[in-house]
Amino acid sequence: MATAPNKSNRLTLYIIIAMVAGIGLGFVLNGYFAGRPIAAYDKILEPFSLLADIFLRLIKMIVAPLVFTTLVVGVAKQGNIKTVGRIGGKTMLWFIGGSFVSLALGMVLVNFFQPGAGMHLPIPAATLGANTPATLSLREFITHIFPTSLFDAMAKNEILQVVVFSLIFGVATAGMGEKGDIVIRALDAVAHVILKMTGYIMNFAPVAVFGAMTVVIARQGLGILSTYSLFIGEFYLGLFILLAILLFATWLFIKRRTVSLLRHIKEPALIAFSTNSSEAAFPKLMVELERFGCDEKVVSFVLPLGYSFNLAGSMMYMTFASLFIAQSYGIHLGTATQISMLLVLMLTSKGIAGVPRASLVVVAATLATFRIPEAGLALLLGIDPLLDMGRASMNVIGNSVATAVVCKWENSLK
Repeated sequence: MATAPNKSNRLTLYIIIAMVAGIGLGFVLNGYFAGRPIAAYDKILEPFSLLADIFLRLIKMIVAPLVFTTLVVGVAKQGNIKTVGRIGGKTMLWFIGGSFVSLALGMVLVNFFQPGAGMHLPIPAATLGANTPATLSLREFITHIFPTSLFDAMAKNEILQVVVFSLIFGVATAGMGEKGDIVIRALDAVAHVILKMTGYIMNFAPVAVFGAMTVVIARQGLGILSTYSLFIGEFYLGLFILLAILLFATWLFIKRRTVSLLRHIKEPALIAFSTNSSEAAFPKLMVELERFGCDEKVVSFVLPLGYSFNLAGSMMYMTFASLFIAQSYGIHLGTATQISMLLVLMLTSKGIAGVPRASLVVVAATLATFRIPEAGLALLLGIDPLLDMGRASMNVIGNSVATAVVCKWENSLK
């Protein structure tokens, strides 16, 4: 556990260095390209765009199997809801409510601020003609959720269909008793292999960031950086609003002890912020919640479940990022389509918790679902470490709040 933060810090440092180098080279190339025909510099920038494209393809490669294995294991391990009883029901009620608030807040803020409106990016030629968001009727949307074949859904990266199959498969596996345990252990092992692959792929992120930033700055100039600074500022403002909402909801249940809770979770939240990893704060968070007065049994149940189903900061970011990319390409998404996107994110975000840069994987899947150019994901690679710091700490706070409230509901808060 001690080495993970160091590796995370090194990767973040490399990404920042790559981003600065990409901005510098892009600035030089932008000056060189001034007044020249587009065809002349498209050929020069092609190798740089290739770096980001390879990274995006690697991310897409792991999405479907990762969602399937992790979601099946997560559901199956607590599909025994009868034995969990009322604690499980209350916990999931809080998680679903918190997820909806986080996603909806991101949707409202990104529509209010319009951070991507100033980008004016051309739609990639590869997706021109396939970029228009799906205008499905309610009936078509609902029927599209259910797969006719798992393998067909995986081949086409239809993530929502994979989620539906995984949920049903997970519940069925949990009901198989000892025979089901064999399947759970096997899929758990596969999931860990894919998570290891994800770690390897993320090591390629600095190279992808360098290529992506070089291309963006070479084409658009340094003026585009003002859009990034606005995006970061508006996202962190959203996190503070979300924090205020969570603390107000907590105060309704535990009153003045909310201040004490914040004192206890301050250090775990700082650990998550500095390491870009809410998982790095998990052991310390368990200790501090028990010191705060939460029952050990409730903590050991709610907190691990929260790390799979209650990622408040990450979920707000997902709507923020997905709609930002759509705005950057000038793609208008109607209210009904945005609500559909919110529901998709509500489901897909539950399947890949604990994955490094998990939000990027979810956003990639969402862009594909709504036919938004996936190349837009490269716009966020350079600033993702800065955003991830806030996401991770908010995830820690959200899970702490949930644990404390469930303890209060169970009259087990000392």
